Amino acid sequence: MRKKPNLPARLERCKGMILEDPTAYCGKWLSTFGGKELHLEIGAGKGKFLVETAKENSDIFFVGIEREEGALVIAAEKAIAEDVQNIRFLDVDAVNLPTFFADGELDRIYLNFSDPWPKKKQWKRRLTYRTFLDLYWNALCENGVIFQKTDNMRLFEFSLNEFAAVGYLLKNITFDLHATDLPNIMTEYETRFVEQGMPIYRTEAYKQKTKLI
Repeated sequence: MRKKPNLPARLERCKGMILEDPTAYCGKWLSTFGGKELHLEIGAGKGKFLVETAKENSDIFFVGIEREEGALVIAAEKAIAEDVQNIRFLDVDAVNLPTFFADGELDRIYLNFSDPWPKKKQWKRRLTYRTFLDLYWNALCENGVIFQKTDNMRLFEFSLNEFAAVGYLLKNITFDLHATDLPNIMTEYETRFVEQGMPIYRTEAYKQKTKLI
């Protein structure tokens, strides 16, 4: 993204929406912020999906991770402008997930249009590579679920294999989300892809009692 004008000042104005030390809330997100469930989106982008989802589910607390500051500030400003209280954003790396969320603390994780890292030597950086899936497994509660959406067929097929190898139970697999009646809130990227006639791939991966690897 292009560097946003007045970015430091804008980030400062969003200080309450972007948490500086998320490790302080590890194991006590819901006791601190309230809510019956804790949901996380990794790669929140400009916040369209997470803000709209939070507005429709006021009894759930949402956390969005976004490393690109230009997108992060737009997401935070959107939440503030729409007075969405049950959401906070983090500028952190997902590899450090165990320092932000205790074992079993998350009910749901969203992976929306993650970077496909197309070269084979980059696959370990994919958010559905098994080392990441292992982190999610620990952070998710029993029967916790990962929702994945992508426009990249190769990433999707790779992800289905990784989910199965680790031991997640796959449900509602579709290779054309918008041809189904599954409930869906679109992201910024998704809106653009649908306008171009591109199919959207989606699945739900549920944590089971036994991890395979």
